[in-house]
Amino acid sequence: MARESRPPMGYQLLIGLDIYERGDGYSRARIVLTEDHMNPHGVVHGGVLYSMADTSMGGALYSRLSEDESCATIEVKMVYMASVREGTVECETKLLHKGKRIAVLESEVRAGERLIAKALGTFAIFPA
Repeated sequence: MARESRPPMGYQLLIGLDIYERGDGYSRARIVLTEDHMNPHGVVHGGVLYSMADTSMGGALYSRLSEDESCATIEVKMVYMASVREGTVECETKLLHKGKRIAVLESEVRAGERLIAKALGTFAIFPA
């Protein structure tokens, strides 16, 4: 049986991250951008996109964990390709590999059809 992640709380609510779809090793999330998400140059702060990918990866992985397992980020490599100033950004995450102790996930962040960033993450899997 897959482990359920907690409902949105804390930082996820602070940045307005909505994980609206989660299933067998994948997740989809979105953030409706506001002025609060922008850096001093008027574009979305990279930390917002990083947080989106990291949290989405956790959601995708949790869908494949058993009740006695938990996980934590080891590292996330983020490549930013374009800036975004308004609208909604969406993140699609896929589990690429789940071993006994390590999982690898990939996320794509888009604004409409435009690819904004890609991320590759490694997560530790351990007893809950």
